[in-house]
Amino acid sequence: MMLIFTFPPLLVAVLSCVYLHLAAKLKPTAKKSDDEEKETRVLATWRKPMLVKGPLGIVTGIELAFLVMFVVLLFWSLFTYFSSSFKSIDATDPAFLDGIRWQLKLDLGGLWLGLVGNICLTLLFFPVARGSAVLQFFGLTSEGSIKYHIWLGHAVMTFFTAHGICYIVYWALMGQMSQMLKWSRSEISNVAGEISLLAGLGLWATTFPRIRRKMFELFFYTHYLYIVFVVFFVFHVGFTYACYMLPGFYLFLVDRYLRFLQSRRHVRLLSARILPAAGQTLELSFSKSPGLKYSPTSVLFLNVPGISKLQWHPFTVTSNSSLETDELSVVIKGEGKWTKKLYEMVSSSAAADHHFDVSVEGPYGPASTDFLRHETLVMISGGSGIAPFISIIRDLIFTSSHLQLKTPRLILISSFKTTADLAMLHLLLPITAASSAATANLRLTIEAYITREKQAAATSPFHNNNVRTKWFKPSPTHAPISPILGPTASWLWLAAVVSSSFLAFLVIIGILTGYYIYPEGKKSGELGFPMALTAFLYMLVLCACVAAASSGAFLWNKRKSGRDQTIQIRNVEGATPTAGGSPVGGGAVYEMTEELESLPLRTIEEATNLHYGVRPNLRKLLVEYCTEGGSTGVMVSGPAGLRHEAAAICSSGLADDSLQFESISFSW
Repeated sequence: MMLIFTFPPLLVAVLSCVYLHLAAKLKPTAKKSDDEEKETRVLATWRKPMLVKGPLGIVTGIELAFLVMFVVLLFWSLFTYFSSSFKSIDATDPAFLDGIRWQLKLDLGGLWLGLVGNICLTLLFFPVARGSAVLQFFGLTSEGSIKYHIWLGHAVMTFFTAHGICYIVYWALMGQMSQMLKWSRSEISNVAGEISLLAGLGLWATTFPRIRRKMFELFFYTHYLYIVFVVFFVFHVGFTYACYMLPGFYLFLVDRYLRFLQSRRHVRLLSARILPAAGQTLELSFSKSPGLKYSPTSVLFLNVPGISKLQWHPFTVTSNSSLETDELSVVIKGEGKWTKKLYEMVSSSAAADHHFDVSVEGPYGPASTDFLRHETLVMISGGSGIAPFISIIRDLIFTSSHLQLKTPRLILISSFKTTADLAMLHLLLPITAASSAATANLRLTIEAYITREKQAAATSPFHNNNVRTKWFKPSPTHAPISPILGPTASWLWLAAVVSSSFLAFLVIIGILTGYYIYPEGKKSGELGFPMALTAFLYMLVLCACVAAASSGAFLWNKRKSGRDQTIQIRNVEGATPTAGGSPVGGGAVYEMTEELESLPLRTIEEATNLHYGVRPNLRKLLVEYCTEGGSTGVMVSGPAGLRHEAAAICSSGLADDSLQFESISFSW
């Protein structure tokens, strides 16, 4: 049973790791052939939004096709289970059933609902394994797959809740309520199932959007109930039957433990660019190892123990790993309690006088991007939604200046509440003197809409440069952000961890079963060995094998890269800026200098068209850009209403197939 249900998915995971490793080594440099271009256009057609509004949000053609097939599978399974069992009951002699025919149907109906819920549970953990090769093999990202986890979670709890209600009603009708307290030695444990269901209901209640947005901390902490849910689910059905959901949970467990290892060490925070207080926005720059590579729109999870030791929050990486080889930056806008507290801590005058402890997980992002396939790239943002596009612009700066490749025309349509929020545009370019030269070949147009102000100020908002940069004290215990499993063969190391840990698990439970469980069960006669104890021992061995294999791979790569990190830390410590700016307040805060800031600002100002008191007419703008010819990529990041409006325009057929839509949503 274990091999039947676990080996094929884990084999796919291992082969995906090998594929991604080879794909990274053998990146295609030649221009795509006509057949490849045709295949790309067909795929783009399937990626067009088919559903825009509703409980599912924006759903593309590919997603809708797989969703329909999955729903058909669930209903077909329900129909098959119900029809076969009900026919068997109806064919039974009524005298034998003694008037409990429909009660038996209720009993079996509850069983079948639980079995169909297991189909959803099988896939539940795949989307939340952030570093999994399976997601990237299928062209998915962890943040983009969260909606699949949400869909599956609702389906799991709907079926499992119906499963539990059916059995409680059945026991009440049959006068068998004592069954609720049954913990069988060798059969289904009802108590364990009830505990698992209660944990799931507690978790489920906080996942609905209104509760999650207003009480995020409650949502975050109750999600740890998944541990209780999974453990008691295994106690409920036994480990062998739980193998249905084992592959997804196994990959999630490996990923979760590797993230735990990465987050144990604090990383080196180099500096913070602090924007005017009205917007409460800052850009944090961390030291990173040159071997850490990531794609645009990647996400980094941050934990600041000074605010909360348990909370982790995702933020878009704005730097480019090729353009800024030793630094990794994220943009954070103060929109909640946690982010506002962080802004206060970083912007305070005393912040740079002590070590700032930060832990990270990631970055996580797409395996590759292909922005060059478009003639025009339209990026639509609202508020802090501009952050993913900063990374795209910096990536195209590198492509244009270093790789000497033609880049698409860039149109950035951004909505801001006030003029003060325009300071976000200061972050589009990195703080280097070379950045102004690098943007010479970048065809960038910015349409900035100030929605809550009717007219422009007397002076240009770009001349009121109140951006400050604050440098932080280095700590000998802080390290650069580095790949968890090494810079050159991380996918192969992950394949080795998955395969070796699972092989060790099979060997150990084989020995454990043959030399302990089976002999002890034989001594107990008909009672056999306790099913719950078997499940506990198997889960213990599983966790131990994952921990041992992951720790071994992590420590080996950590020791191998330790010397390079030490040299890098010394180099960064010796490069504290002195000529780059004039120190303010103890030498910790630096104002931007003319050399570093003025030329990029002039570039941004020249490229920007300001509109006051209106919102962007997306339909008019998109029609205008798509009529210029060629493929037009449309990327949207921001509030749900903005994403839905752009998706509706792209799916309306207004511009045939020239508008290729992609939504960037971070609904964690």
